[in-house]
Amino acid sequence: QVQLMESGGGLVQAGGSLRLSCTSSGKRFSIIHMSWYRQAPGKQLELVANVSARGTTDYADSVKGRFTISRDKTENTVYLQMNSLKTDDTAVYYCHADSTLGTFRGQGTQVTVSS
Repeated sequence: QVQLMESGGGLVQAGGSLRLSCTSSGKRFSIIHMSWYRQAPGKQLELVANVSARGTTDYADSVKGRFTISRDKTENTVYLQMNSLKTDDTAVYYCHADSTLGTFRGQGTQVTVSS
């Protein structure tokens, strides 16, 4: 199995920045794709960004130009640099990993953006 642990969330003012990290453990060699999702209160889970095994990245329209996903393949750690944060970015952010053993998700980290 694969275990994922997010960190880096917190409270920030609108316009500020945060960097989320997701470290993997267990059978992390099996990981193929890594992604960040988020879920705001009363809303559905939303894909924020993903990075493929080849390093190809993709972003939700709402975060393009503001967020950057990156991955350390050696450690299978994934980061999400979030700049120009808006109150609408307030959510619990989850790290996901698609692996040959299945799909895994971390416990999440809270990001709160105040106006």
